[in-house]
Amino acid sequence: MTDAVPGGDTRSEVSVPARLATVHERIEAAGRPADEVTVVAVTKGFGPDAVEAAVAAGLRDVGENYARELSDKAAQVPQARWHHLGTVQRGSVGRIADVVDLWQGVDRLAAGEAIARRRPGAAVLVQVNLTGAPERSGVAWGDAAALVEGLSGLGLTVRGLMGVGPKIEPRPVFRRLARLNEAFGLTELSMGMTDDLEIAVQEGATMVRVGRGLFGARPAGPEVRR
Repeated sequence: MTDAVPGGDTRSEVSVPARLATVHERIEAAGRPADEVTVVAVTKGFGPDAVEAAVAAGLRDVGENYARELSDKAAQVPQARWHHLGTVQRGSVGRIADVVDLWQGVDRLAAGEAIARRRPGAAVLVQVNLTGAPERSGVAWGDAAALVEGLSGLGLTVRGLMGVGPKIEPRPVFRRLARLNEAFGLTELSMGMTDDLEIAVQEGATMVRVGRGLFGARPAGPEVRR
């Protein structure tokens, strides 16, 4: 398998440790020490061997979008620290509540209520819709403060904000999200992926979510349902 990664290597069978080293180099080239930014390995669509490879390379933080995938992989690789990245489906919360360390995609109070019932005090990030596009997940900018307050009122630990940047010119919305996070007095800021992590790091991200940059192109196949 040959896979070109922005800022990375194009040799066949590039290993996860080599790719991780490249990600760390990109973070440092963006002006921050690599140990200041948590790399969350996104294993959506990959098998448990990808999770095992990430953990073996020193990455403990692993993210999944769907409850079924997360549950299955967590049972096989329990030493990972699991992040739920996708929209929270209330009916699936019970399946994964005991193994999720951080819920990154909370964008409505009802999702927080489901989490609080199953995992009181759970750590969450509020996802903001950075572009306002209706097909994108996330709470509207103007409603973020009320959601942070509401989730805190449920006893959840709101650590910060999360956002998915647009493909073109993500810097303005990343900067806006960082300022909002600071205004709320929150400490975690999850933004930036394989293609835009440098901009996210420069604008204050404390977490970047990297899939292709660690594992190559996602395998083709049917979507794994929640």
